[in-house]
Amino acid sequence: MTSPSSPTSDSAAVDDRCARCLLRACLCAGVPVVAARTRVVIVRHPAERHRSSNSGRLAHLALTNSVLVEYRAPMPELDGAWLLYPEGPPCLAAPEPPPRQLVVLDGTWSQARRMFRKLAPLRGLPILRLPEGARAPRMREAPSPDRVSTIEAIARALRVLEGDGVATPLEELFALAVARAAASGRTIAAGPAAPVT
Repeated sequence: MTSPSSPTSDSAAVDDRCARCLLRACLCAGVPVVAARTRVVIVRHPAERHRSSNSGRLAHLALTNSVLVEYRAPMPELDGAWLLYPEGPPCLAAPEPPPRQLVVLDGTWSQARRMFRKLAPLRGLPILRLPEGARAPRMREAPSPDRVSTIEAIARALRVLEGDGVATPLEELFALAVARAAASGRTIAAGPAAPVT
């Protein structure tokens, strides 16, 4: 597990990318400090560790109250935790009492489904499902309109739980990452707007 300011094993430079954000056009100076009340536990699939398109890393860099856990590593205590996952009815308002922790699975959608099925500590956690929203340009193609990147999902969930003050900086960081990736020649997936429910 790592904290946002600590160096991680991700810090080994990969080709000409920044050792911290893993982008060729470094955006570290643009990473905001976002202090959310809700602790965000990001469980990352090992295949995501060195991918420059991994947005869970960006969320962790910005969120002071977050922890990044590698899949199959020991999980932290999940007292008062909810799982952010697209199952069940959408959550339009913060539950009462609100979650103290939010567990987020960080990987492709097939990786996230496998982690959801295999991680025993997640069984029995209440599920927070996000309503659909507008799709922004992204670094990867989504399998369907209601599937978003990890940082987008975290931002939307924190908007429901805590408001725009914590969500907007994360969305702006993701937009900056997409713009930097596009400027370095990466193909950007821009999907049509999904219906807002």
